[in-house]
Amino acid sequence: MARMRTVDAAVLILEKEGATQAFGLPGAAINPFYSAMRAHGGIKHVLARHVEAASHMAEGYTRAAAGNIGVCIGTSGPAGTDMITGLYSASADSIPILCITGQAPVAKLHKEDFQAVDIAAIAAPVCKWAVTVLEPAQVPGTFQKAFRLMREGRPGPVLIDLPIDVQLAEIEFDIETYEPLAVHRPAATRAQAVKAIEMLNAAQRPLIVAGGGIVNADAAALLVEFAELTGVPVVPTLMGWGTIPDDHTLHAGMVGLQTSHRYGNATLLESDFVLGIGNRWANRHTGGVDTYTKDRTFVHVDIEPTQIGRVFAPDYGITSDAGAALRVFVEVARELDAAGRLPDRSVWAEQCRNRKHVGLRKTHFDDMPIKPQRVYEEMNKAFGPDVRYVSTIGLSQIQAAQLLHVYRPRHWINAGQAGPLGWTVPAAIGVATADPEATVVALSGDYDFQFLIEELAVGAQFNIPYIHVVVNNSYLGLIRQAQRAFDMDYYVRLAFDNINSPELAGYGVDHVKVAEGLGCKAIRVFDPAWIGSALDEAKKLVTEFRVPVIVEVILERVTNVSMGLEIDNIVEFEELAQSAADVPTATARLD
Repeated sequence: MARMRTVDAAVLILEKEGATQAFGLPGAAINPFYSAMRAHGGIKHVLARHVEAASHMAEGYTRAAAGNIGVCIGTSGPAGTDMITGLYSASADSIPILCITGQAPVAKLHKEDFQAVDIAAIAAPVCKWAVTVLEPAQVPGTFQKAFRLMREGRPGPVLIDLPIDVQLAEIEFDIETYEPLAVHRPAATRAQAVKAIEMLNAAQRPLIVAGGGIVNADAAALLVEFAELTGVPVVPTLMGWGTIPDDHTLHAGMVGLQTSHRYGNATLLESDFVLGIGNRWANRHTGGVDTYTKDRTFVHVDIEPTQIGRVFAPDYGITSDAGAALRVFVEVARELDAAGRLPDRSVWAEQCRNRKHVGLRKTHFDDMPIKPQRVYEEMNKAFGPDVRYVSTIGLSQIQAAQLLHVYRPRHWINAGQAGPLGWTVPAAIGVATADPEATVVALSGDYDFQFLIEELAVGAQFNIPYIHVVVNNSYLGLIRQAQRAFDMDYYVRLAFDNINSPELAGYGVDHVKVAEGLGCKAIRVFDPAWIGSALDEAKKLVTEFRVPVIVEVILERVTNVSMGLEIDNIVEFEELAQSAADVPTATARLD
């Protein structure tokens, strides 16, 4: 066997496990690991400007394609603590990323050494596993176990903390005979599938709720096949958006308090049976559980046993990987279809389709300052079905989910549960790193954009091209809207007179100058008639210069976006569409 440093063994394992893209920042306590990456050459690396951003880049990279595992690397102390938000985001949304941190020597861990912190203890609540490796000979096994844990069951992040003396120690290791550990994923049995489909067949108005677990399992095609076989309409969750194309005849709209459609909520309320696959009944999806569950039967399929019954008790639960469950569901459904034993759902499906023509939200406004709805209308026109959208939180994300269209899995990449401000720029860089020829379009409000804006320099330095649409109302819009309940508008305004940019007329930060200073291209739009041409120009610039291109749209200061506390009581603040001209990019047209 070969004798080598533990970090050389670790890098070789990364390569063999297929994790060949890292994002991070070197430092004294992690330099040995970086020297191993340099020596072996199989790990590509992007130098982030902030370590939290590196963790979000790794998450974006993982989300972009089935099988990807992004790696984020930092030194000891604050590098690890900076990555906690990224680990939380990945854990909350079941995304596997590997965080590697340097650490003080083993003998100094209890002596308050410089930048020595118990990062494994800090990270443990937001990781599947967090460990400080104290024995050099345990390094290969620790990395081997990490990859199994990240992939097995409900996916999630792992943190490995490496003291510098452990990194430098030599061990015997043979990469030629190394094999990844087998990954176990629970699978629905045929009997369970038969039971679930019997319950579905007994219903009059059934729905399928498609969650992010279907994306993780790379099983969108199976979902569509199952829906088409049974004729049952599908409600994608925000994390499952794209598992069925928005223009599919069985797409019933999204349900929820914020990121939802009026027709989606109406259809859920009319249903009598719901089959949830790979979803977790998030509170922004369900709203009040009593309203959501009243007079309905539920079957819940989830890879994690303790997710079943966490929010409410289903009538029947199945612990299974979403893909494994759908495979056996399709098998049983095919047999029942061949035997003529599947009910005709055409009347119910037609009723669901007809709801999509009623209560559409208007998008075509010519107002100045620009109303945000017009931005999403123009984005629908400018970007085709192959676009990959990236967003995190705020009124921009909520309204985008109400008005944009997504046609493929992994083409809406969103921090669902954690919703950290600043996530969008680095996550988009991670997505564009994974798929550099894709049309990647990020969407942020001005505050999200400002949080980690320095990461634009990463895109410029490493020629990572994507388009970033910034809808700027110079407000913390979602918080301002929430403060209406307290009759206040308190510390949520970002506006000020910028002495260097009077043309902004009080909108504060000059994002165009900042972006250009960081090596990117940027366009500012004040007139709704210019949005489309600005997006077209951005597509040309991103191709020519291979850097991030920012399109900033100056909005009206105050817009209240449709939302509520119950799915049967969503408040609308704007007039609804009255004609096809009001919603020119809707998938269901008003005639």
